[in-house]
Amino acid sequence: MSTTHYQANRILDHAFGATSFTPASTMYFGLSTTSISANGSGATEPSVGAYARASAANNKTTWGAAGSGSLTNLISISFIESTASWGTITHVFISDALTSGNMMYYSTLSPSRVVQSTTTVLFAASAITVTLT
Repeated sequence: MSTTHYQANRILDHAFGATSFTPASTMYFGLSTTSISANGSGATEPSVGAYARASAANNKTTWGAAGSGSLTNLISISFIESTASWGTITHVFISDALTSGNMMYYSTLSPSRVVQSTTTVLFAASAITVTLT
């Protein structure tokens, strides 16, 4: 996953003494049927079929130790089962809120995934890598 401008600016401002930085205690994972840009815009989340963002605590039980500018998830991230088609999911993102909020990280899914009714989207442990470049 790439860092959005919002998150990169927060990290840089903190590292260079401009502001304090309090990480989100919970991270929310979202799915998008449209491209997402580095400024965090462009995401279109499914609006039907019981779609809701998945959540995980932001701690070292969820995330491994960083190395070489990246880290991966240690636990699986699972969305609730769809009750209708969510369409073709092309992107995934991490936000700091259950709805709206600030997008912090995003990535293109390759390949994209068609989510039909009665489908559970799951990212296995080690399937998500967040990178700062």
